[in-house]
Amino acid sequence: MKAIASRDNPLVKRLHALSSSARERRKHGETLLDGAHLLDAALQRQQPLKGLIVAESGFASAEIQDLLARCPAEVPRYQFPDALFAHISPVDTPSGIVAIIGLPEEAALDRLTSDVIVLDAVQDPGNLGTILRTAAAAGVRDVLLTEGCAGAWSPRVLRAGMGAHFGLRIRERVDALQVLWDFPGPVLATALTSDAREIYGIELSRPTAWLFGAEGQGLSPALLALASERVVIPIADTTESLNVAAAVAICLFEQARQRRALSASHPSQGGD
Repeated sequence: MKAIASRDNPLVKRLHALSSSARERRKHGETLLDGAHLLDAALQRQQPLKGLIVAESGFASAEIQDLLARCPAEVPRYQFPDALFAHISPVDTPSGIVAIIGLPEEAALDRLTSDVIVLDAVQDPGNLGTILRTAAAAGVRDVLLTEGCAGAWSPRVLRAGMGAHFGLRIRERVDALQVLWDFPGPVLATALTSDAREIYGIELSRPTAWLFGAEGQGLSPALLALASERVVIPIADTTESLNVAAAVAICLFEQARQRRALSASHPSQGGD
């Protein structure tokens, strides 16, 4: 474990840049995992690690000690004073441990035939991370982000995702119009339009492409026009709209509920 105490150290400068700049993350091809939970998720998924940084106070944590013991011995390890660790931490309340990982290379975008979520200009890191966590929980593996979205692998989105990233196929800066032109199932857009149908009255058993826009501007006109149907979540008259992360959760788990009910009503037939 190498001890570092100066802000002028090149590693400290690099970590500070990774924590605060999307451009620097792209330049170095790296990002930061903040906290024991994210590091645990990365280890469970056998995510390669490029470095570990531990605050002096972090060594008092049995959880952090256990994680350090589980990490491959060849991963470089560094000890920072608490004040210096706070300087490079990507969050307001430092957790005591940060890991460096490489940004994943995006696989080729094959023709989509299963459920997929398209997020259009969702810029809030907390919302984006929560949506990724919801997608993983609902069993949706493919998530496409348009050009205007927050960076999926930023430290704050990673923290909100709570490890969901490692079980998803995430593609960024996607031309959704091109990708979805031959999607085999319904393309559903959440929209407050006069022709929108309530989500609870729509049959959702088929593979579905879900289109969600950010609060405020909603979906771009081009993406909205791509939808085969527009859906709305009924809410009280006194409420203007739902947070996009909440809307995603309602839609995906309504689909999961319908599929579970369908499966229960048509159990597989076994032989005698």
